This record gives sequence, structure tokens and C-alpha cells, in this order.
Amino acid sequence: MKFLYRLQDWFLPVLILLYMFGADAPQPRDTFDRARAYTRAVQFSFEAWTADAVWVKLQQSALGLPNYMAREDQSVVVMEYFRVTGELLNAENRLTILFADPSISDKEAATKHLRAQLQKLYTHQQSIAPLAESVIQAQVAVTLKEFGLTFGGQTAPPVMYHVSPLPLNLVISRRDKIEQIAAISLQPDVSLDQQIYIEDNVAKTLNYSTLVVPVGGLAVYPAMVMETANFQWQVGTVVHEWVHNFLSLRPLGILYNATPELRIINETVASIVETEIGPRVIQNFYPHLRASLPAPGPASWTQSLPPADEAPFDFGAELNTTRVRADELLAAGKIEEAEAYMEQRRQFFWDNGYAIRKLNQAYFSFFGAYANVPGGAAGEDPIGPAVRALREQSASLADFLNTISWMTSFEELLAAVGQ
Repeated sequence: MKFLYRLQDWFLPVLILLYMFGADAPQPRDTFDRARAYTRAVQFSFEAWTADAVWVKLQQSALGLPNYMAREDQSVVVMEYFRVTGELLNAENRLTILFADPSISDKEAATKHLRAQLQKLYTHQQSIAPLAESVIQAQVAVTLKEFGLTFGGQTAPPVMYHVSPLPLNLVISRRDKIEQIAAISLQPDVSLDQQIYIEDNVAKTLNYSTLVVPVGGLAVYPAMVMETANFQWQVGTVVHEWVHNFLSLRPLGILYNATPELRIINETVASIVETEIGPRVIQNFYPHLRASLPAPGPASWTQSLPPADEAPFDFGAELNTTRVRADELLAAGKIEEAEAYMEQRRQFFWDNGYAIRKLNQAYFSFFGAYANVPGGAAGEDPIGPAVRALREQSASLADFLNTISWMTSFEELLAAVGQ
């Protein structure tokens, strides 16, 4: 473990340069530049965030925090962090509700006690967050080593992440085909009204389908991970983003944005590894949580509302049906009919307890990239099945990841699985 921290001392600056200067192929400049007319004032600064996160990680590395604690104590600290975070998020939600309550005239007085409680929670969370992050990084690294995903006995790159508010993602897709052609990161605090304004104006000006979506993690370095009280979800996201960091040092990740197919392959690979490594981390270090946690899987950003009745509703299957039909209409050149159909289906999802603000080509181009399981937003796209087929025929997870990470095209993947 001490070698891991020494490795970070020289490895971190090199990786920062790689991720900031050329990890991804450039996005279509015309589309990107024209869209920036509406996003320039609220675009997210990765340079500023990275500088701050690197400083935090260098401090953690210098201290070597997990090295001075027993394994059991490390897990206790992590659980305390998530307990405090859960209380903090609940208190923030209560504060928002109190300020929105029209029956409360003196909001400052009515929330004084709650705001004092929040300040104590913030202070406590900030005091243990660096240690909790360091522990989870080390636990994920140990588990990756167990799966043979190391170089010289160490993970390369080292597992590093930092929890912070994440940027929103403006997704831009073609209208005549579900295909993401650009994405622009916006500041986390962009209001819903601003999001809709940007979506509508970019869509009208460029004649594209647009949607602003939240994200749970980003594979800068250190990786960005959203604050949450869901321990299993955060561990999975740390693994997911590490896979992207791993791939970014190999052809598959370097070519992430080169073609829509390669983007889907990248995201599907990261999701597959996440669902295999994440549960093992919990099994190894938090066995008491296995029975109480739901089955692991990628996070869903679709808000679930209380169902109107007890009739079963398969959201994934219905979303898959929607994607397949929309693809058929678009392939026939019926763009307006496809868009009307997707809006009709959005209302259908609402009636069945699922609130989707906008269901369009951009929605499917974003969520359909995570094709580690059949169906869902990916529809009948052949890329996900090909990636899953390679995993099934691979001798191990390490064999799968080391093989696919050197691929440079969807055709190469098809050849590898005999299609």
C-alpha cells in the first residue's frame, strides 16, 4: 500500500497532462462552437476543478491516511461518512421545503435550528471525507488486484476520485438518427429554466435534438463523483470511472469520441466492470451490508413516482419498446412522427409513475450508451450484445478488459466475437 502512494507522487502529474490534453478525440467543432453561443457563460471549468482536486489528493497521498488504521476501523469511518452525508442531504431537503412553504413568514427564524444543525453536519463531513475517500480508493485498488487488473502489482492508473457537485451535461443528438454528436459540460447550479432555454435555442439554431442531463461521475483525473448517501452506488461509480481512466491510457479510451460506436463500447465496458467489481468490494470489506443492499447496477436518472395502483410495470421493457419503434420511424425518414411518438410515450411513462422531463433522440443517445444489460434505452443496437458476448467468451474479467481496451473500431469487436 505504501508503494501505491509513492507511485502517485510521480504518476499523478503525468496523468493530469494526459487527461487534460488529448485523452478524447475532438468533438465536431462546428456543432460545438455554434452551441457555445448559448452555453459559454455557464460552461464548467475542468481546469479549476482539477487544480483543486489534485491539491486535495496530494495532501491525502502525503499523509498516507489508511495506512495508520486497522481494516475494521477504516470501514467504520466510511460508514460514518455515509451516515453523516445521509443526514446532511435530508436536512438540506427539509431546509428547501421550509423556504418554499408559503405559510412561513419568518423563514430565517423558522430555519435557525436546522441551519445550525446543517453547519455541524458540514463540519463533521468535511473532517472525515478525505479519510473516507482514501479508504475507498485503497479498497477498490485491492479488489482490482484480486481480479488481476494491475501492472507490476499496482493499479495503473492508481484509483483516485473526489466527491463534489458535478457539471450538468448538454447532450446534442441528430434528429434523423439517435446518435450523440456533441456534449457540453455546464455548471452544476444552472437552473432548470436556464437548462430549458439552452436546450430549446441550441435545438432551434442547429436543428438537433438536445437535453440537459445530470451525471453521477466523470473520468477526469482524479475522477469526479457525485455526493450521495448510497454507499453501494458510490463504490460502483468509483469503479466505473476508474475503468474510464484505465481505458484513457489505451486506444479504446483515447478514441472515446471518435465514433458513436466507440463511445457506446467504452460506456458498456465500464458498466460491465462496475457490476462485477463493485459487489466484490462490499463482499470483501462490508459483508454485513450484502443482505440489506439492492442488487448492484448502473444508476437511473429517471425519477420514480409513487405508482397509481399496484399493477406491475416494467420500465426497462417499455423503454426498450419505445427506442425500437423510434428507431424504425427515424429509419423511414419520419422524424416528426417519431418525435410525436416519443412524447406520447413520455406521457405514458408519467401515467405509470415515471417522470421523464423530455423523451427524445438526445435522451436515448445518452442513456442508450450504457448497454451492459439487454433491453432498456439501447433498443436493438448491436453494440451492447457484442461487448457482452466478448465478456462471456473471455477467460476472466482481466482478459476481457485487456483485450477490448486495445480495440479501435466496432468492426474489430465484431471480428473478435465471430460476427
